[in-house]
Amino acid sequence: MRPRAQTNATNPSSSSATKKVATREEWEKKLNEVKISKTDLNNLVMNYLVIEGYKDAAEKFSQECGLQPNIDFESIQDRMNIRNAIQNGNVEEAIERVNDLNPEILDTNPKLYFHLQQQRLIEYIRQGKTSEALEFAQDELAPRGEENPEFLEELERTMALLAFEDTSQSPVGYLLHPAQRQRTASELNAAILTSQSQDKDPKLPSLMKMLVWAQNQLDEKLSFPQIRNLATAELVEETTAVSNASASTSSNTSAASIISFSP
Repeated sequence: MRPRAQTNATNPSSSSATKKVATREEWEKKLNEVKISKTDLNNLVMNYLVIEGYKDAAEKFSQECGLQPNIDFESIQDRMNIRNAIQNGNVEEAIERVNDLNPEILDTNPKLYFHLQQQRLIEYIRQGKTSEALEFAQDELAPRGEENPEFLEELERTMALLAFEDTSQSPVGYLLHPAQRQRTASELNAAILTSQSQDKDPKLPSLMKMLVWAQNQLDEKLSFPQIRNLATAELVEETTAVSNASASTSSNTSAASIISFSP
């Protein structure tokens, strides 16, 4: 007797066929049943504008919705001036501005202060000021490295830039990329926000990431219209998404770019 061919129980098509289906009409009805306070939405928008440093937009939005955040709008501009100074390579200016704003920020955060001094060293190296870089490293950073192995490792990594005439060939050449300035600026920005009893990160990007995660989890059990493009928030039914794979890929890329906000 010829043996029967075994059926593949894990066939993706058979698995997807067993999923429940929610029509667009049913799904939109469910969404409309969810009530969200306008005040909560306004607070969410204000939270993003304040933390990301959009002072003018935050002031205008505050006037339009009658919402007053627990922060001085002028401090937003101060914070942005500090961040811009770092991103432009003016670390000394940033340190002076921070101390004018609140000297305790750097006094109570040695790791942040080291990273700012490390960024000053990187700027010396970027400008080709080798003698100044060596002197600064010896006077300002080496003593801190002796007290902290982590700082010493970071200092040694930074000094390795001097070993290459062409820093683009250095394995630590990434320290000269704009992203390094951005990392230092973000760390300082977070410290300033903390000192002002503000959130370090805006809530909106986290909620968008949570939306994408929740859709992926639910998609394992239910076929339903999904938001593929966070910029438009348009609901796309699964049949449409499957039949247009290239468009779906483009939408996912768009969603990822929106989730990763940068001012």
